[in-house]
Amino acid sequence: MTLDLLLWAVLPYVTITVFVGGIAWRYRHDRFGWTTRSSQLHESRLLRIGGPLFHVGLLFVLAGHVGGLLVPASVTRWLGVRDELYHLVSLGAGGLAGLATLVGLGVLLHRRWRTPAVRAATSRDDRLTYPVLAAVLLLGMAATVLTNGVGGGYDYRSTISPWVRGILLLHPDPALMRDVPLPYRLHALAAMALFVLWPFSRLVHALTVPLHYLVRPYIVYRSRDERLAARPAPRGWDGR
Repeated sequence: MTLDLLLWAVLPYVTITVFVGGIAWRYRHDRFGWTTRSSQLHESRLLRIGGPLFHVGLLFVLAGHVGGLLVPASVTRWLGVRDELYHLVSLGAGGLAGLATLVGLGVLLHRRWRTPAVRAATSRDDRLTYPVLAAVLLLGMAATVLTNGVGGGYDYRSTISPWVRGILLLHPDPALMRDVPLPYRLHALAAMALFVLWPFSRLVHALTVPLHYLVRPYIVYRSRDERLAARPAPRGWDGR
């Protein structure tokens, strides 16, 4: 019971505190480092494949988690979605989204390893974050495909979802996680580890939406007008 209390009642709040505090600290003290540290100039062919697969797949994975964890089962039933249909959609869409994300991450990691310039630009934070991210995805796929699919299905909306909502509402109930299948519990623990690392890695860029691009003024480029020039244009490159 003490271990359950630490893992499912204390650790989530430690994770939230580090995540929120780390984001605030990073924005205050490392605003210029709030970037993806793009390596597109070094290699773009594999990036064009792995980048969209990873990011689009991850968006669907996150949307599925938000809907599955924060929307009570009573709401979907009230909307006319039967539990059997919900299970099939969750298994099919979640499996495809998770597979796309895993394949995209695999391509990106392969690119990072095989391209010397990209590998040299990999920081210590990246070397720690990527294995944790891969573990989160693999454990999520194991829970979705093996436990929820091959294993006959598991109604996480009766245990894990109320536990998450209880954490957010400041009424944690660690007993809800006591009999949850092991892949789901490991997935939750790995996800908390990822959220702890998030503010201090390149993943922080996911919290920034470049809305200013929609309203910023155009960049105007003008060619040199020889008629208005005070002196003739030099030949070659002028380093001044």
